[in-house]
Amino acid sequence: MKFSAGIITFFIFLNSSLVTHACADTTLLLKPTYFISGLYKDFFTDNLNNIFLVTNNNQVKKLNEKGDSVAVFNDVRRYGNLYTLDVTNPLKILVYYKDFATILVLDRFLNIQNTIDLRRSNILQASAVTQSYDNNYWVFDELDNKVKKIDDNGNILSETADFRILFNQPVQPSGIIDNNGLLYLYDEHTGWYIFDYYGAFKQHIDAPAWKDVQVIGKYLSGHDSTMFFAVEPVTFIFRSYKTNIELPALGKAYKMGNKAAFLEPDGLHIFDIQ
Repeated sequence: MKFSAGIITFFIFLNSSLVTHACADTTLLLKPTYFISGLYKDFFTDNLNNIFLVTNNNQVKKLNEKGDSVAVFNDVRRYGNLYTLDVTNPLKILVYYKDFATILVLDRFLNIQNTIDLRRSNILQASAVTQSYDNNYWVFDELDNKVKKIDDNGNILSETADFRILFNQPVQPSGIIDNNGLLYLYDEHTGWYIFDYYGAFKQHIDAPAWKDVQVIGKYLSGHDSTMFFAVEPVTFIFRSYKTNIELPALGKAYKMGNKAAFLEPDGLHIFDIQ
């Protein structure tokens, strides 16, 4: 499963698997480059630095790395509130509507190519979806407490063991990322869970309360209200970075190549990372 992806190494030292949010290792200097005005409730970036803005009425606007509009998805009435996008593959965009348990598959021009009704696969509640390395889809089934892989027709190809058997505490991931030959799940209360592509559990990293998590190269990253964090799972080295720009209190902060993007009430602010 994928969680999506140059590379700031934001990080703190870790004892065993306990993350200690101590003083920042250094300050990350951000220089404003451009601003996209508007009322947006979310945004996403792909590995080509395209930006996908979600308006308050669920319209999706695709901008290139210069901020120029290149496509718009306007089919907003059929499925209600847009829950999330997965833009891992710039040529294949997933739009997920949680209330209808439906995934729309769009091309790079944001035209609908396929519709996957998860209810036909008996997946009635899914908290996270993403594309898989082999062009299928990972879905976390909340009722069965399993990660399931499905194809374009909704057929279940594989699944993990029941999380209620695997773990002592409840695990309800809000995000899935397929990267580096592994599947990364993030639970806001308990941290990262790493699986292989066969569904075997490999590692837990206790890093709760991170926002806007990403997998960037070999690092897992995110932030809280004051600083960015990242961890390298093999070495358990954590680092933290404060910034010279205050992180958005209610918006979103995301890394995109050598830039950072902050969503504020007045629009999207783009910064160069110094």
